[in-house]
Amino acid sequence: MTELLSSYHLLGLFIGLCTFLIIGLFHPVVIKCHYYFGTGCWWWFVVLGVICAAISVVVEDVVWSTLLGVVAFSSFWTVREIFDQEKRVRKGWFPRNPARESKEASRSDKITD
Repeated sequence: MTELLSSYHLLGLFIGLCTFLIIGLFHPVVIKCHYYFGTGCWWWFVVLGVICAAISVVVEDVVWSTLLGVVAFSSFWTVREIFDQEKRVRKGWFPRNPARESKEASRSDKITD
C-alpha cells in the first residue's frame, strides 16, 4: 500500500486524512467515557498511548508506524481532555450522567459516615 500511495504522491494526504479521522474519533470517545466513567478512566488512555507508541517504534511500515504514533499521542492528549470535560460538564455545556452521579454521592456518603 505504501508503494502505491508513494508512487502517486498521495502518502501525505492519506496520512493527513487518517490523522483527521483519528482525532475526530477521539472527540466523542472523550464525551462518552466521561459520561459513563467520569475522570477515573484517564489511565486507560495512558495505557493505550504507551502501547501504541511502543508498537509504532517496532513497526517498519511508515504508514502504520505513523498512524500508531498519531493514536498514541491522541490518547495522551485525551487524558487532559477527560479532565477538561469534567469542567465543561460543571459549566453545564454537556449533560451530567445522573446514574453515575448517584453512585458517586452514595460512595461519598459512606466515606463521611
